[in-house]
Amino acid sequence: MEYTIPKGVFDILPEEVPSEEAWRTSEKWQYLEETIRAVSHSYGYREIRTPIFEKTELFIRSVGEGSDIVNKEMYTFEDRGGRSMTLRPEGTASAMRAVIENRLTAKSPLQKLYYIGPMFRYERPQAGRYRQHHQFGAEAIGISLPEQDVETIDLLCELYRQLKISRLTIHLNSIGNEECRKKFQLALTAFLKPHFDSLSEESKVRFQKNILRILDSKDPNDQKIIANAPSILDMLDSESKEHFHQVQQLLKKLKLPFQINPKLVRGLDYYNKTVFEIISGELGAQNSIGGGGRYDGLMSLLDGPNLPAVGFATGMERILQTMLGQKISFPSPISPFIYLIFMGDEARKFCFSLLYDLRHSKIPSEMDLQGKKIGNALQFAEKLKAKYALIIGEDELKQQMVKLKELETRQERTVPSHNLIEEIKKLANYSFI
Repeated sequence: MEYTIPKGVFDILPEEVPSEEAWRTSEKWQYLEETIRAVSHSYGYREIRTPIFEKTELFIRSVGEGSDIVNKEMYTFEDRGGRSMTLRPEGTASAMRAVIENRLTAKSPLQKLYYIGPMFRYERPQAGRYRQHHQFGAEAIGISLPEQDVETIDLLCELYRQLKISRLTIHLNSIGNEECRKKFQLALTAFLKPHFDSLSEESKVRFQKNILRILDSKDPNDQKIIANAPSILDMLDSESKEHFHQVQQLLKKLKLPFQINPKLVRGLDYYNKTVFEIISGELGAQNSIGGGGRYDGLMSLLDGPNLPAVGFATGMERILQTMLGQKISFPSPISPFIYLIFMGDEARKFCFSLLYDLRHSKIPSEMDLQGKKIGNALQFAEKLKAKYALIIGEDELKQQMVKLKELETRQERTVPSHNLIEEIKKLANYSFI
């Protein structure tokens, strides 16, 4: 039997993969994760880690029974105790559950959290969309001011800036409060009813279950129909309108360019007021690289305190694919400073002890344990991009002198073995305590 990976998931490997899938290299993921953590911490966000599965009811309650995620995409199973569990399809519900259950807001009503991890949705696999995908998300709880919306958007944009991603567009909208949306749903229903027979099959289902989601349809005919649909911006109450106006003014003040998109509603039921997406041209049909919005009622919906909240999620696969599409260079992976090559049993023992001392002196080091021929070992050291190779045989041990070869210049020097660590430290230009 041949064992192969399931459809819609992928391996992240420690070496280069075919160029069209170069985003699956682990060094690139590590660089992205390090950048995410550095930017998040600089904005005052702290990391939260939640289980990859939760009770199914959590997602039904928060994401919404009418959402595509709940209706079509969740990986749900019954555990051995007969309880319904679901692999998390998104991160906000789990984060909110953790905040409520652990009473974090009792210690401080302001909580600024971020997470990195895998999410699971049963979708048709395509570029930028996988059945297991990874998200970086942030949640700011406790502040209802428009400044908090803008800080959240700026945090996401700053991540992209630090990664040198360009040609991104912020799409912005407000979907108001619950009363605004009810008013808009009635207007949208009246508009779409005469066109019902012309809608795509998916939109006909959404017409009954969650009519706002029709605005997000990618079907060309649906898009023609909704082009003249009423705008939710015309239905906003005065408070939602003022909040949205201030968000726009603050974005302008920070020189964050955006465009208003009245058709933007997002795919989750818990959103209200500000919603946004950041669009990239590098991803084809799946062109949203990240997005989020405000969800002021979500904590109380989950039986927690009635605190406002705003946040976002961005797909990590999509970030890496966008970077590669824009030909952005990644830092070189860490290479060994020195590669040890031995000839003979005594030289092997000497090299292994030396390897221990070098590594504990914080000098990245590697050793040829296979006993290759010198030419092959040097080729392998070059492949690893080592700076130096140290060649030790029985003669070198007797003479207490070893050969140190700089691989780039091919220059060779002889170093006394009793002073070897200090000589290598000087070459490495390290500071040691």
